Amino acid sequence: MTRFALVLAMLLAASPLPAQSTDLDDLFEALRQPDTSGWEAVEDRIWDAWSQSGSAAMDLLLERGREAIDDGEHAAAIEHLTALIENAPEFAEGWNARATAFFHADLYGPALADIARVLTLEPRHFAALAGLGRILEETGNLERALEAYRKAAAIHPRRPDLRGAVERLEAELQGKSV
Repeated sequence: MTRFALVLAMLLAASPLPAQSTDLDDLFEALRQPDTSGWEAVEDRIWDAWSQSGSAAMDLLLERGREAIDDGEHAAAIEHLTALIENAPEFAEGWNARATAFFHADLYGPALADIARVLTLEPRHFAALAGLGRILEETGNLERALEAYRKAAAIHPRRPDLRGAVERLEAELQGKSV
């Protein structure tokens, strides 16, 4: 077993990670390894780290906001997540979750503003980049959408939906200046 595989196995067996840069650095490095087995577990660990604000109350607001999104209650989700952001403005996942709520409420301007904040706080947030790509694609800006999807795929090359979005837009834009 290589040293990297051993470290990865220990990371995956450990308890949930706090959102510390070195731990996340190791996980993002794991996503870029040629061995594709286990990428979902690595991604789950990244989401676990991103979802830990350091405060049980803030984590509860995130959970409630996500549940409201899942239930299609966009106004309630935005309310919960706005309260989270007001109390934990450096917590990137609060901004990302609210961007998702805004997107589902067809409020693309506020969603884009929140995505910008997410990427300022966590430039490797592949889901925020994918969300940016989706908004750009839905608003007809295919070249910039492709750029966002490519950035997300460079961070997380294992996600089939990201690879598929890149391939789809490359084919659609073939022959156009990209």
